Amino acid sequence: MSTWEATGVGSHPGKDHLEAIRVVFGEVPGLPYLPELPARGVGADMVGRTSALLVDLPVEVQPSGWRLADRPGRDHQRAVDHLRRDLDGLEEIGHEYEGPLKLQVCGPWTLAGSLELKFGDKMLSDAGAVRDLIASLAQGVADHCAEVRRRLPGVTEIVLQLDEPGLPGVLAGTVPTASGFGRLAAVEEWRVEESLKLFADPVVHCCAPGAPFALLRRAGVRGVSVDASLVRRRDDDELGELFEAGMRLLLGVVPGRDTALPGAGVIAKPAVELWRRLGFDPERLATQVTLTPAC
Repeated sequence: MSTWEATGVGSHPGKDHLEAIRVVFGEVPGLPYLPELPARGVGADMVGRTSALLVDLPVEVQPSGWRLADRPGRDHQRAVDHLRRDLDGLEEIGHEYEGPLKLQVCGPWTLAGSLELKFGDKMLSDAGAVRDLIASLAQGVADHCAEVRRRLPGVTEIVLQLDEPGLPGVLAGTVPTASGFGRLAAVEEWRVEESLKLFADPVVHCCAPGAPFALLRRAGVRGVSVDASLVRRRDDDELGELFEAGMRLLLGVVPGRDTALPGAGVIAKPAVELWRRLGFDPERLATQVTLTPAC
């Protein structure tokens, strides 16, 4: 199993994509990643950026957010341009890099709860539309990974991170309708499990309370990424089963703001305490727990 001591979640402040990429390759050389800079505006946000990868599903911006469109327009092109510029920068700075690389995209269920259909309701409200979205995203992500491998031939493996902050709400039936006056029906767990199997061995990142550890283990994902502050003792059994299955936990322990950092021992303390509490061999800690910034 690969040892990734530390990596980032994905999002960076500022608008300078080249500087962000340089920082990533300098600070987390064991598992660098393509940073996201949402401060650049429309098309650089999580939903817009991932929508640029969709196959045959163009989008546009409305006052309520991103919506499916009849044809690619200015908003869609802006998202594509942001991503293309980032890939150019990645190739420029990382062309000699050899090793694993992490890519982040918005996961299918958070995307379905964010994108609107042409007539205005969320895609999540239409099971057929969700199936089309998942298929489009899976193909777009596969194409994206292939392009990165072409641009950086030294990449030994791509670690795909699906950002799913909306997944707990999708499962609980708390995602609001487009009007905001209702809630969309909860999605069955088996549907989520089956959808995740369409993506190449992903890590699922969930920065919301209630990450569904057992579901993700059953789906066979590569790992789960959560903030340490959201892990509760009631999660111990499910986390233990996750580790027993050989999965990895990316644990958000590093303060995400500009502040003086404590020593490495203090930063890693939540991970060490969790590992001790679960009673696993200390030598396995570095092979199954990766430290990241908190969201």
